[in-house]
Amino acid sequence: MPAFTARAPGKAILFGEHAVVYGRPAIAVPVTQVYAKVTVIALLAAPEGQILIDAPDIDLQSDLAHLPDTHPLRLLFNTLTKALGIKRIPALRLRISSTIPVAAGLGSGAAVSVASLRALAAFLGRPLDDEQVCDLAFEVEKAYHGNPSGIDNTVITYSRPIYFRRESPFEILNPAQSVTLVIADSGIASPTAAAVAGVRQRWQSDQAHYEALFDRIAEITDSARQTLEHGLPQALGPLMNANHWALQEMDVSSVELDRLIEAALSSGAYGAKLSGAGVGGNVIALAPPERAGEIAAALSQAGAVRTIVTTIQQASH
Repeated sequence: MPAFTARAPGKAILFGEHAVVYGRPAIAVPVTQVYAKVTVIALLAAPEGQILIDAPDIDLQSDLAHLPDTHPLRLLFNTLTKALGIKRIPALRLRISSTIPVAAGLGSGAAVSVASLRALAAFLGRPLDDEQVCDLAFEVEKAYHGNPSGIDNTVITYSRPIYFRRESPFEILNPAQSVTLVIADSGIASPTAAAVAGVRQRWQSDQAHYEALFDRIAEITDSARQTLEHGLPQALGPLMNANHWALQEMDVSSVELDRLIEAALSSGAYGAKLSGAGVGGNVIALAPPERAGEIAAALSQAGAVRTIVTTIQQASH
């Protein structure tokens, strides 16, 4: 029986993180320089239903049955088998590799879910379309993270820039010109569930202030969409800065993230902001293409443990 393999990219949120949980729009893009890869291999001599997990990047080698019920891979298998109406599945090995840093705001968990769902469904002879993959990956995200917006699984499933609003159909964005981003990992873990819960607690204590912040971010995000689809890329810079100031006010930035942003701006970035849940994780900087390497070097010197240069491609007509 052949092996079945699927890949899924990382992602970066350009605008709207946290506010998107409260019904405001956000813009996200795939980051194809990093990805999760999942291969499913039949275990012909093993008993039916045995599932071996091999994920060396996170030092995990285990029988699925030995993982806690709340482990994302247990949640994923339960979600998939329920959706397909399958009681037991053939013995298999699920091999996971990923170049996406964990808890860094680049969508590591959602990428593993999307790639796993695709590879497993193909192995079972029940391939899923993108909409089904996206919906099932969101179920896993909800079970694991509590109150995610759904943006991660959506942009990763479709691997296109998207304009996203919770409970509404997402829209594919078509940039008028290519945009160069430098992504810098602070090296500080940024667990999504904890960051989202912190914002919710502060929102509950001062709803008027936080709703105003979310509205401000929504206006920035809508301006950014217009700029992406019709304007010059560098015009996104001031909007990124404004979005970051709102996130600072939301108390999800940090000294380390602010230091990286200052380094990016000082070395010629048009704008910069944290991307994802915040507290730790990544910052993204909008770069003149010819200065991306210089900006990446400045970010490394300022403490980034890794940098990625990625391009949002101009839409083909």
